[in-house]
Amino acid sequence: MLKGDIMSGESRKKKFILWFDEIGIEDVPLVGGKNASLGEMYRKLTEKGVQVPYGFAITAYAYQYLLKKAGVEDEIREVLKDLDTGDIHNLKERGRRVRELIRSSELPEELKREIVESYRRLSEKYGAENVDVAVRSSATAEDLPDASFAGQQETYLNIRGEEALLEAVKKCFASLFTDRAISYRVDKGFDHFSVYLSIAVQKMVRSDAASSGVMFTIDTESGFKDVVLINGAWGLGENVVQGKVNPDEFYVFKPTLKEGYRPIIGKNLGEKQYKMIYSDDPQEPVKNVPTTEEERSSYVLTDDEILTLAKWGTIIEIETFILEERGDVLVEGKAVGDKIGQGKVHVIESVDRIGDFRPGEVLVTTMTDPDWEPIMKIASAIVTDQGGRTCHAAIISRELGIPAIVGAMNATKVLTTGEDVTVSCAEGEVGRVYRGLLRYRVEKIDVEKIPRTRTKIMMNAGIPENAFVQGQIPNDGVGLAREEFIINSHIGIHPNALLNFERIKKDLERLKEMNYSYGLEEEIKKLEELVEEIEKRTAGYEDKAQFFVDKLAQGIARIAAGFWPNDVIVRFSDFKTNEYANLLGGFLYEPHEHNPMIGWRGASRYYDPTFKEAFGLECKAIKKVRDEMGLKNVKVMVPFCRTPEEGCRVIKVAEEFGLRQGEGGLEFYVMAEIPSNVIAAEEFADIFDGFSIGSNDLTQLALGLDRDSELVAHLYNENEPAVKRLVSQVIKVAKRRGRKIGICGQAPSDYPEFAEFLVREGIDSISLNPDTVLKTRLRIAELEKKLGILPEQ
Repeated sequence: MLKGDIMSGESRKKKFILWFDEIGIEDVPLVGGKNASLGEMYRKLTEKGVQVPYGFAITAYAYQYLLKKAGVEDEIREVLKDLDTGDIHNLKERGRRVRELIRSSELPEELKREIVESYRRLSEKYGAENVDVAVRSSATAEDLPDASFAGQQETYLNIRGEEALLEAVKKCFASLFTDRAISYRVDKGFDHFSVYLSIAVQKMVRSDAASSGVMFTIDTESGFKDVVLINGAWGLGENVVQGKVNPDEFYVFKPTLKEGYRPIIGKNLGEKQYKMIYSDDPQEPVKNVPTTEEERSSYVLTDDEILTLAKWGTIIEIETFILEERGDVLVEGKAVGDKIGQGKVHVIESVDRIGDFRPGEVLVTTMTDPDWEPIMKIASAIVTDQGGRTCHAAIISRELGIPAIVGAMNATKVLTTGEDVTVSCAEGEVGRVYRGLLRYRVEKIDVEKIPRTRTKIMMNAGIPENAFVQGQIPNDGVGLAREEFIINSHIGIHPNALLNFERIKKDLERLKEMNYSYGLEEEIKKLEELVEEIEKRTAGYEDKAQFFVDKLAQGIARIAAGFWPNDVIVRFSDFKTNEYANLLGGFLYEPHEHNPMIGWRGASRYYDPTFKEAFGLECKAIKKVRDEMGLKNVKVMVPFCRTPEEGCRVIKVAEEFGLRQGEGGLEFYVMAEIPSNVIAAEEFADIFDGFSIGSNDLTQLALGLDRDSELVAHLYNENEPAVKRLVSQVIKVAKRRGRKIGICGQAPSDYPEFAEFLVREGIDSISLNPDTVLKTRLRIAELEKKLGILPEQ
């Protein structure tokens, strides 16, 4: 038969064997979902250069023929007559007996003959006497909209020889009655005799000396359609499919891949503890062996291989939470977001104890900082004694979409570890922790009905893992993408410690030589631990600085991809000295400041000789995202730029590292968060392409207070006339000078009247926390309608 020549008619329904070039996606009833897909790929993709191993399908008709010829169908029905899937012992016994009935049956001679002849033909095609094949199940009811039978039957690898193949075929047929498959069919209401099994017999790709894995042409978690997701591990791929190893993970952005760029927007090194390899034992044709240290610390694919696979792979509702009952209020504080979370309380007062925290618990603590982020991501809710709406806990919880209550004063004293609570942020500005697990409901909003606005509604972002989901909320881009979250979570190492890693190692050796005379045990131990941890985190990177560039680039690229093609404005790092000091190796490079909030931060770091090279790594990461990955929707923003002269110096330094304003449409924005940015707005407009108002810092500096201080927190208010006059003034200058002007501070997310004030002043864009985007868009649409402002067409 010629490739692509699909036979038709009744003859197909009564065939035992159909080759991959004889079947297509329409043949699921004959050969099951897996085989139909394999046939479709072989016929359509082979001619396009995609290498699909050849093979054949043993049809569902062959399975039915076996049961009838062997006379075991009635016996199976008898065994399953008193099946009770709720009784685990009953299920196990019935499943064992049915499988034994099928395995002990003789394959009809005519079926056996066709299988053997087909195997010989496949062996000849690959020039082997007994070619190695995979024998996989393909159920005819696989991958229905409301049920998936995939993974419930067995797979047999490295099968060689006719007798071994026939035995594997019987085992595969019998696996239609694994305990899990029987139970699943009962749960889904399927009759056991309305689901049939086909088998794929396919030439194996010998990857036990290399790597293998799984590729999806959509993000499996978020449904985001513009990426290819690849999971890979050393050896055969079954460990990845079965979840027995933690694989490497790669993301590739499809739109710019098609334009010829190299958009690998995510690379995460998995542990890959084991690898499955061929065995010489015919009773155990494959086996797992431990991977080497080198294999565990190396990626299984090169960048070229990742991109090749991705190229092959490419040939909402929104929620409103409503509390339905009330209970005893244990503590109150400021609500962050508008969601409801529940779970068991876990009081942790020291970061040293975060290892005790479990997913789904309610984190209760005094205050958080970046060191707490690993457990904040898995909390069902967060409650802190201290902090305001712009504290670390509040910012992170908004990014994660987790309800949080900050400034609860005595939560760590009142709440007890282990007690069930409901954390409600769905009742306005006051957040409440209720005793027990109260009833609540989630209402859905149809995003298709969300109106458009003239004022661009953008989003504040920073956690790459959330970008694919958040990007599906109706939006006009990202007005603030914070580098700090990526650096802290995905890198965790001070950039200077990476740039100077070899020098640190030399200093360590020198101290060891001196120790006999000076007693430097403590300093030596500290540096040894630092070197060891950096080596561990940067496994696979000989150039440690490149690790920083790649990880930052991948984090930024993932956000840019999630919101493509809308603008994503990335703010250069704005860590304070105390926050930089918390990064691994930071103690070597950061000075101690009494008030880091108004100290060495933002623009003043970038041109300083002691930090310039570190800033250069950020520039290289941005350049990689734009030039190598093709994500030109990324713009950059300079924070805490005190004077126009500083702005010029930063732009000049960025150019030294290849990041040139205007090249390829690259725009530089400046944060308007210091009164000097407003007072000298005309001069700043000469330098920058646009402004983004940072209302958090602008408010504290205009009112002369520390927004982290509980003592003056009651005075912190963006609605103060002095603050609003500054905002109005900078908007007027930007509009007059033809510069873009937006806001990315907290005020419009928390105060509806502030958002309305901004629209009346003519601001171009408002960047909000994800949980307030939709309700603010609705409010602004209504206001614009009242003011006679029409959306752009």
